[in-house]
Amino acid sequence: MVLGTSSDAGGGRSRTLRSRRSLLRASTGLGAAAVVGGALTGCSRRSSGATRVRLWSWLTGMDQYVAAFNATRRDIHVELSVIAAGTSGGYAQQTNAIRAHNAPDILHVEYQALPQIVTTGGLRELTDDVADLADGFLPAAWRSVRPDGRTWALPMDFCPMAFFYRKDLFDDAGIRVPRTWEEFRRAATAVRRADAGARIATFPLNDGAFFAGMAWQAGNPWWRISSDAWRVGIDGAGTLRMADYWQDMIASGRVAHTATGTQSWISAMHHGRLWGMLGATWGVGMVKKSLPADKGRWAIAPMPSWGDTSATGVWGGSAFGVSAESEAPEAALTFLRWLSTDPAVPRIGAKVTFPSPAHLPGRQVARKAYDDDYFVGDPVFDVLDDAATRVPEWTWGPTSLSVFSTTADVLAPVATGGITIPGAVRKLQTSTVDGMRERGLAVTRGSRT
Repeated sequence: MVLGTSSDAGGGRSRTLRSRRSLLRASTGLGAAAVVGGALTGCSRRSSGATRVRLWSWLTGMDQYVAAFNATRRDIHVELSVIAAGTSGGYAQQTNAIRAHNAPDILHVEYQALPQIVTTGGLRELTDDVADLADGFLPAAWRSVRPDGRTWALPMDFCPMAFFYRKDLFDDAGIRVPRTWEEFRRAATAVRRADAGARIATFPLNDGAFFAGMAWQAGNPWWRISSDAWRVGIDGAGTLRMADYWQDMIASGRVAHTATGTQSWISAMHHGRLWGMLGATWGVGMVKKSLPADKGRWAIAPMPSWGDTSATGVWGGSAFGVSAESEAPEAALTFLRWLSTDPAVPRIGAKVTFPSPAHLPGRQVARKAYDDDYFVGDPVFDVLDDAATRVPEWTWGPTSLSVFSTTADVLAPVATGGITIPGAVRKLQTSTVDGMRERGLAVTRGSRT
């Protein structure tokens, strides 16, 4: 069952939601502070007649969103502080501010970080205040802000995964775009046959979020809330199948295993040493910005699937929550409603990046506003809109961020043969369970079926 949905009925659902809520509360001594009578309350800070709302974020274009909002309001003034990206220091800064009781009114919380921030007691529950918005978002995005059946943030963007490829090179070599991972294996062999120095893509061993996204596609949730405990199943059948596949692909030399986003990676993409990229929605803007001379060469396709199972994982996406101690919660939520649902936002986003709203009407606005003149082949919005509807159930755990770091550590020896990817997955399962128990969380091991 997906966390936060209403698929259960009657008393069973009530007991399940109560246990999930108590589980998250039990993770912190501050959890009770996050609920204030089921509705937003608080004192307001006013500056020059307007209620001042403090926002911390690292999102590209946020300065322009804030400026547009402030230009239309006299009663609310949002003040943006740009902070380091989440795992580069942003989450540590926010967590420290929560503990010191000086957090801003609005916190930037990616989906994978939400349960961890919730357990600090640093977010207000928004369930009653935003219930009217539920049907307007991608279901997978809405589920992602409701880890325990309550709403803790509003989604802004959502990043399903996809396969980016050099259409010119594929066409010249007569290689069909792979639709399944078995076809991907054959295509990878064909790429090497066409150019011994080229690879179809890289499978980066240094990115835990990427690895989790690939496991997500395999239909194997790493965490579930079961009764009064976290069930951890990182070494489940789906992840191990994925791990076996990529172990063979790397060991056989069919794919590279270098990091993405570096100058050498960009050079390899431009010069045809890498014919593709396993990426996500944000890759549209990144490829266009990093490889401006390659206009008309790149195309985007659905992520290859596991047999007949048409699914894709997610790699990235942002949500924003209201601080538990905000003195202007109503004003903060007014801005968040605007940021998540107003058509002005994707129009602005189309000028600074590739917009991928979690809000369904916003996706239609983004499609019309974005100048899709770089990629060839199928329209990027057709591919990504379809991918966004094929996201399996998934629950992030309360230690997701540290697991990302550990994933990169345990995968590093794969490059030199020091460990296999399946072996690293089993090691990650053990370390995750041990780490959660050290934090005092109730944990059970997931089934491998």
